[in-house]
Amino acid sequence: MPNTWRPPRVADRYREVGVMRVRPITFKQACEYVSKHHRHHKSPQGHKFSIGLEQDDKLIGVVMIGRPVARGNDNGFTAEIIRLCTDGAQNACSKLYAAAWNASKAMGYTRGITYILESENGASLKASGWKCVSTVSGRSWSCPSRPREDSHPAVNKTRWEITTKQEAK
Repeated sequence: MPNTWRPPRVADRYREVGVMRVRPITFKQACEYVSKHHRHHKSPQGHKFSIGLEQDDKLIGVVMIGRPVARGNDNGFTAEIIRLCTDGAQNACSKLYAAAWNASKAMGYTRGITYILESENGASLKASGWKCVSTVSGRSWSCPSRPREDSHPAVNKTRWEITTKQEAK
């Protein structure tokens, strides 16, 4: 077994126990976390970037941001949260929604959107400044010309949105 001991770093002396910290993570790391922990979705096919949330050096949540799935929303300035998954830690979802929007704004996006199941209350989104803007009918992606097997729940969802102040005018 390899020796895992390392000398303490100065930053380790000041690290607070139990504090949540956001950090960049790779697509592969985010997909592995989603595959293990997400309740009703598989990992996405791709994304723009991912953010992880750690507590006591353990990954406790991820958020994956990509282009909007719906073509009508893909104007080049809209980022969509395509997956958010945590281990259930208190306030983890709110922290990840806020981190995703802050990173997106820093990259020049003026609008953020995400969808949640209609059965979910959206408390974390509300706490992060997002607004519920509509209900979207759940449906299958399968059609006669391109049959598919659904791996997601085909139930109604609510669309949530956040914008920069310039676009909100």
